[in-house]
Amino acid sequence: MDVGLANSSYIQANRCIRRSSLNCRDDLDRFIPNRGAIDFDFAQYMLMKARRGEGKENLGVSSSPSSEAYRKQLAQALNLNRTRILSFRNKPSIPLQIDHLHETNPRRRRYIPQKSERTLQIPGIEDDYYFNSLDWGSKNVLAIALEDTVHLWDASNDDPRELVTVDEENGPVTSVKWAPDGLRIAVGLNNSDVQLWDSTANKLLKTLRGCHSSFVGALDWNNNDILTTGGMDGLIVNNDVRMRDHIVEIYRGHSEMVCGLRWSPSGRKLASGGSDNLLHIWDRSMASLNSQTQWLHRLQDHTVAVKALAWCPFQENLLASGGGLSDRCIKFWSTNTGACLNSVDTGSQVCSLLWNRNERELLSSHGSLQNQLTLWEYPSMVKIAERIEHTSRVLFMSQSPDGRIVASASADQTLKLWNVFGTSEVAKPTQKAAHEPFAQFNRIRCIMKDLEESPSTAVLDGEITGIRFGLASRDEISTSSISDCLISHPSQLSNPFLSLPLESGKCESCGTDEIGECEGHF
Repeated sequence: MDVGLANSSYIQANRCIRRSSLNCRDDLDRFIPNRGAIDFDFAQYMLMKARRGEGKENLGVSSSPSSEAYRKQLAQALNLNRTRILSFRNKPSIPLQIDHLHETNPRRRRYIPQKSERTLQIPGIEDDYYFNSLDWGSKNVLAIALEDTVHLWDASNDDPRELVTVDEENGPVTSVKWAPDGLRIAVGLNNSDVQLWDSTANKLLKTLRGCHSSFVGALDWNNNDILTTGGMDGLIVNNDVRMRDHIVEIYRGHSEMVCGLRWSPSGRKLASGGSDNLLHIWDRSMASLNSQTQWLHRLQDHTVAVKALAWCPFQENLLASGGGLSDRCIKFWSTNTGACLNSVDTGSQVCSLLWNRNERELLSSHGSLQNQLTLWEYPSMVKIAERIEHTSRVLFMSQSPDGRIVASASADQTLKLWNVFGTSEVAKPTQKAAHEPFAQFNRIRCIMKDLEESPSTAVLDGEITGIRFGLASRDEISTSSISDCLISHPSQLSNPFLSLPLESGKCESCGTDEIGECEGHF
């Protein structure tokens, strides 16, 4: 190859390489930071200079205009006249606020009263964990069993009355349950019978016999016609109250007493709890009369009797159950799979459970040591409120038809009304009116039977113990130490039970007519 040609090619190649490197260098740019923001030496000098008091103008030294102009230009060129020690920057822009997208109207905290609305005396209530002696019907009538008698209280007009007193050999009354229509009520007895009563006419409609061999402690209605009973013999029986041969289906799975029964809102599943520590879920479609019905789920996580049962109103197939004294747990179950979703140790015997129909809340009643009512948030199971007023275990709870008021009955012989589910927003408790509705319940107790034979007043130790309504004049009454006035209405003389407190110690305060007859205005 010609040497000149080779040198020429080498020179052209070098030129191309140089051009490409120059082109690359032209494409690059060097980052020059803001020197004022990183000149920490100058910042330290300015801080120390201000502290030492340097830099003040020597007012006694004069300079020519040309020298002053030169000094200013030099200081400007060298950035010597800075008054800022470090550079300042604008605040960053506020980020976009999107909280309002999550909740336009934040929910207000619901006010829960600190105390019960009413306290009613109920002497004669049985202190038995396995009874179910309280129920609130759809017509706003509360039924409670006290020994051998079932009492009704119409909350709409504050009217108390007696439904039935069973014979002593058949009692006591062990369970009560209103039909969905709110007109008929089932009454379970200690002798294994179940009576069906018309509450409006005080008429016995039917007696169901042959279902059980011992007392009936649990009742629930599947609809207006199917009454389910659970007995001490461990049997669960579906009864069609329209039929003469009323036993239509039998569930066999418990070896001991059935103390809890609850049909699901759909009526397809039945939950049963027993003193054998078992919780069963039954499918109505699998029930039969002759063959042994197989349970859908047998749940054995509780360690003692299971009485408290409550189906969730807002989530289908969710069941809450509560265990007795040595268990103390509230458990949540999926009745589709039989899985235990959660378990909470409450620290005391769980006697009863109620769901709030409007909120995701569960109310539980308990035994010793505190005998409290506890409101839980679901599903976190954080305690929202705890109310302690009862002095003995709170055996029974029932909910008003509108879901606002809860009645709790305790072995301390009191029934309390709680507005625990009623108030929807923060509010101060209103002052009670001077006239207390339901005041006639404040002293419920039996009057001596000889009052029927002696309509005049019976005065013992200066205190009125009985008075026939409208037949005693104030002249017969010693007003020195009157504390209460026990009234026996003519229609209730067979078993009177009302005790009404006087407004004051003077008979005139209760109302008298022109001739001095007591009008009974209390």
